[in-house]
Amino acid sequence: LQPVESGGGFVQTGGSLRLSCAAPGTLFSIYVIGWYRQAPGKQRELVATITCGGRTNYADSVKGRFTISRDNGKNTVHATLQKNSLKPEDTAVYYCNAYYGESTYWGQGTQVTVSS
Repeated sequence: LQPVESGGGFVQTGGSLRLSCAAPGTLFSIYVIGWYRQAPGKQRELVATITCGGRTNYADSVKGRFTISRDNGKNTVHATLQKNSLKPEDTAVYYCNAYYGESTYWGQGTQVTVSS
């Protein structure tokens, strides 16, 4: 049930990137899906999440710049994180998390590097 991330990379300050996550499940099996990040020497932190009802939650540091969306397929839920106006402090490994209620699963992570 491990989510699979894609879309990381290298971008200059002010640029954009789109991260995608595919998690096995359906609209009702994955209650919350979202993105977290961990920068070197720091703890993992929430970036954005979206519930099965479409309610979103963002870290204050990304509000107005990042947008999370969710596409509920027959057997797979896709979560996309559109990141605009990127800053060097957005550099981190980004992890997708899928919460199934009684269990939660993390992806392997994808590196995002924003140059100044």
